[in-house]
Amino acid sequence: MQVPLIQLQCGVNSYDWGKVGKESAAAKYAAATEANQFSIESEKPYAELWMGTHPSLPSKDVETQRSLLDLIQDNKALMSLKISEKYGEKLPFLFKVLSIRKALSIQAHPNKKLAEQLHAKDPKNYPDDNHKPEMTIAVTPFEGLCGFRPLKEITHFLATVPSLRKLIGEDAAKAFENAVSGRELSSSAEDLESNKKALQTAFSALMNQDKSTVAAGAKELVASAKKEGESFAGGGGPSNNGKELADLVVRLNGQFEGDIGLFVLFYLNYVKLEIGEAMFLKADDIHAYLSGDIIECMASSDNVVRAGFTPKFQDIPTLTSMLTYSYAPISEQKMNPVDYPYVTLNRTAYSSSSSATLYDPPIEEFSVVKTELNDKGAKATFEAIDGPSVIICTAGSGSISVGPKTEKVKAGYVFFVGATAECVVESDSESDSESFTTFKAFCELSGKESANGRS
Repeated sequence: MQVPLIQLQCGVNSYDWGKVGKESAAAKYAAATEANQFSIESEKPYAELWMGTHPSLPSKDVETQRSLLDLIQDNKALMSLKISEKYGEKLPFLFKVLSIRKALSIQAHPNKKLAEQLHAKDPKNYPDDNHKPEMTIAVTPFEGLCGFRPLKEITHFLATVPSLRKLIGEDAAKAFENAVSGRELSSSAEDLESNKKALQTAFSALMNQDKSTVAAGAKELVASAKKEGESFAGGGGPSNNGKELADLVVRLNGQFEGDIGLFVLFYLNYVKLEIGEAMFLKADDIHAYLSGDIIECMASSDNVVRAGFTPKFQDIPTLTSMLTYSYAPISEQKMNPVDYPYVTLNRTAYSSSSSATLYDPPIEEFSVVKTELNDKGAKATFEAIDGPSVIICTAGSGSISVGPKTEKVKAGYVFFVGATAECVVESDSESDSESFTTFKAFCELSGKESANGRS
C-alpha cells in the first residue's frame, strides 16, 4: 500500500498586484520544486501559489504527475471516508501563499447560499458554488483593509474629510450620524440591527456614485492628503493617525488613480499584521489586501465579488447587498493563536525554544499549525488525525517522514499527508541559521482542531 506522503508540484498565478520576479515568495516557492520546470521571469509579477485540488490550478504528484484530485478520488482513505463524503471527494480547503506588491480589489466572498445563486446565474464571473471564509497569517509585515471600522470612527471621518462627506451627500451623512448617535457601542439586538442598516445605507450612497464624480472628489482628497499631512482627516481616528492615512491615500492613488477605494478606506479598518499574526474573515466580510507576503487558507472556492481597486468585473449591487455590515475595532479582527496540543517536540526542540502554534478559525474546513524548529536535530511528531493535511516549508531545511518514507525538505517544498498518518518533521538547520519553518493546513471534523483560536 502507498505510504500517504506525496510531494506536490504547485502552480503560481501571475496577477498584476503580485510582487515582481524573485521578490515574490510565491514565485520562489514554486521554483524550488525541480519537477515544476518553472523559471522566474525578472519583470513578471507573481501573485499566488496554490496548494490543493481546486480545478483552476490543481496540484500534482511530483513523481507520477497525476493530479492530487485524482489520487484522493481513487483512494478515499487519503482524506478519510467521512471528509470525502462531506466535501464531494475534494480537499475541503485551498492553501495559498500570496505575495502582494499593490492593492488587491475591494472584495468579499459569498456565503454558500449566495455562491450557489451567483454561480447558477453567472458562471463566468462566479466559477463555483462554494463559500470562501479565509484566514491570513503574515509571513512578512502585512497591511490590509479588513472589516468595517467602529461607527464612531466612520462618523469622525464624515465630519473631518470634506470630500468624503460631499461625495455621499449631506443628507446621507446626516442620516447616518443621527441614526447611530448614542448607540455606536450598544450591544442590544435592536440597536445592532438599526446600526447595520444605517451603515449599509451610508456605504451604498458612496458605492453608487458615478465614476466622474468619484474621480473629481478623489482629486480633492489627494490634494488634502498631500497638503495636510499629520492634520489630515482631523488628525486621524484612534486607530490610525493623520499622517498614516494621508500617506495611504497618496500611495493608493498612485496605484489606482481616482478610484472609489480611496474613499472606502475611511469605512474600513486599516490593519497591520506583524510576522506570525493572523486574522480570519467570514464569508460576506469586506476586505482589500494592500502589501506583504502571507499564508492564506480558505474553503475551496475562487468566488470573488469586487467593487474597487481593480480593472476586473465589478458587481457593486451584489457587494452592497451581501455584506454583513458587522463593525468592530482592529483588535477583534485579529486571531489569538495557541500552542498546538497534538504534537510532541523532542529534547533538542524544547531546549532551542521550538514551537508549534495553532491558528483555528471558527469553521470546520481548515485549521493551520505553524511549526518553527530552531536547531539541527529538533523534531516535531504530529499525532495522526482523521483528515488530510498539506504542508509547506517557508524557511530553513530538514526532512519529513511518514512511516518508512522520508523526504528532504527545503523552502518551497509542499507535501500532502493522508488521514490517520503520524507525521514527523525534523530540522537540519543549525541554530545560527534561519529556523526550519513549516505551515500545515488540515481538516478534521471533530476533536483536534477544537482549541479556540479566535479572540
